[in-house]
Amino acid sequence: MSLRIALDDSLCTGHGRCYALAPALFDSDDAGRSVLLAGENGEIGEEHRAAAEAAVANCPERAITLSDSLSDSLSEA
Repeated sequence: MSLRIALDDSLCTGHGRCYALAPALFDSDDAGRSVLLAGENGEIGEEHRAAAEAAVANCPERAITLSDSLSDSLSEA
């Protein structure tokens, strides 16, 4: 089962917690806002779950979401 991470650029204000906590998943742009480094469709491996969950939990703007691909498929059915 794969995980999917998403970043809502319109909510990000550049606190930087996500790229401090999950540098393999996030970087910052020239303005200090977060940039998602995840692959196509935001899919990440299970090995990044803990870092992704920390980023989600620590984003004061709630700009980051994490979901299991299986739950996405089930909720669409």
